[in-house]
Parts: sequence; C-alpha cells; structure tokens
Amino acid sequence: MLKVGYIGLGRMGKSIARNLLKAGFPLVVHNRSRGAVDELAAEGALSANSPAEVASQVDIVFTNLPDTPDVEKVVLADSGIMAGAHQGLIYVDNSTIKPAAARQLAAELAKKGVTALDAPVSGGDIGARDATLTIMVGGEATALEKAMPVFQAMGKKVTHVGEAGAGQVAKAANQIMVAAQMAAMGELLVFSKKAGVDPRKVVEAIKGGAAQCWTLDVKPPRLFAGNRSPGFKAHMQLKDLKIVLDTAREYGIPVPSTQENTKLFEQMIEMGMGDLDNSAVVGVIEELAGVKILD
Repeated sequence: MLKVGYIGLGRMGKSIARNLLKAGFPLVVHNRSRGAVDELAAEGALSANSPAEVASQVDIVFTNLPDTPDVEKVVLADSGIMAGAHQGLIYVDNSTIKPAAARQLAAELAKKGVTALDAPVSGGDIGARDATLTIMVGGEATALEKAMPVFQAMGKKVTHVGEAGAGQVAKAANQIMVAAQMAAMGELLVFSKKAGVDPRKVVEAIKGGAAQCWTLDVKPPRLFAGNRSPGFKAHMQLKDLKIVLDTAREYGIPVPSTQENTKLFEQMIEMGMGDLDNSAVVGVIEELAGVKILD
C-alpha cells in the first residue's frame, strides 16, 4: 500500500488525513502547530518535524494550506518538500492557489524527479469529514492513476481536468459559482423579508424549481437557526475570489459578476465577519437593507 504524507492539518486537512488513516494508508503528518499532529499520532499516524522529513519517507505527499505563498514556502524552503524529494515521489496540492503558481511548482519539482498534481477540493468541512469531496485534478494522468486509491479515500468524485494548473482553474471556476450562489441567496432572503413574506416559505417554494442548488438545500436551515459559524470561512472565500480576479486579468477575461461579489465579501471582512461562514454574506445585505432575516 502507498505510504502517504499529509502537510497542513487545518479544518479540512485534519479530516482528510483522518480518512486516509481509516482507509489503512500508512500516514506521516506535519503541521505548523502541534495539536493536530498529536491528535492524529494518537490514532496511528507518524509525526514529522518538517515537510522535508515527510517527503523523504513517503510515496505521495499532500499539502493543504491557506494560500499561494504558504504552498510555495512549504515546497521550496530549505526544509521543504523539495529538500526531501526523491525520484518517483508524487506531490499533490489540495490547497486553492493561483493556477500560474501551480504550473511553476510543477516545473520546479520535475527537476527533482517529482510529479506534481494540483488537486483542489470542494465540499467544505462536511465533505472533508464525510469523505465526499469533489476533487479536480491537473497534471499527468499516470500520476493520477497511481494516486487514485488515495483520492478515493478522500472524496466521491475525482475529475482529471487537464495538465498542470488545470485543477486550480477548475477550482477558481467553482468559486465563481459558489460566491454567486451565496450572494444571490443572501439577496433573496433579505428581499423576501423586507417585502413582507416569510423567507423560509420562499425558500421552500423555489428550491424545487429552476432555482434549486446545493446552496439553497444546505445553507438556509443553518441561517434560520441563527447559525453563521463556518463551514468555509468568508475570508477564505475572498482569497479565492482574488485568485479568480488575478487569473482573469492575466488572460484578459471579463468577470463582471465576480467583481461585484468580491466587493460584497470585502465589505463582509471590513464589518468584522471574516471568520463567519461564506453564507453569512447575507449580513452585508441585511445591513444595506436595514432588515434582519430573523426579525
């Protein structure tokens, strides 16, 4: 069985790593803070003191980190993955980063005989915990074929999108739709409330028709219960939208609705709601409308 390394044990990374352990993969883990490492070590994982130490011991090494600079540091630093790399190692990044950076890292790793797959995920903390993530993959098909048993322990749908960077392009496209759905849901809830109609009944009326989507199925019950705690934090949604805008500028792509939705999430962070769920963007629209959906 493939020996796996996992670096970055945050809200999603720890759950993914735990599912790999449950599937029987020998697992080596590393994280900047020690708590999650100790927790997984108690469940059977081996701990490592650096990314290089992880990479030197495994067949496949994963990262799951907040942003592009974090991934670049973990891969390229003196004690990073490159320092512990060996011929035939597969590197998989579950983070959401700039497509251009994913391509550059793949080229650098190839010099050490390492094949890179950019494999961002969608499905939030629930998907990570339940091993139902959607995984979009860029890179060599042969490396994906070898890594597929590991991916199957993490998610329910794995799609090879194309060459290096293609997975990150797909994730950016995913985040265009996610942001649009969160903003539209916030608008329709506030619209209904201020127009004098129960937004709960409006959601029930429309989610069986053309408006049906994952967001309307999952998020309103949490919001109506007063729960705006994160599955996916708003400041991470904003980070992903900035990746979309940067990539759009690089290729000269118009993204007018994403530009407007980015402004909503920027307002959300300015209002001190960055650690709330991305669905809590409804709070910005409540403020603009002068009405609360739970009044």
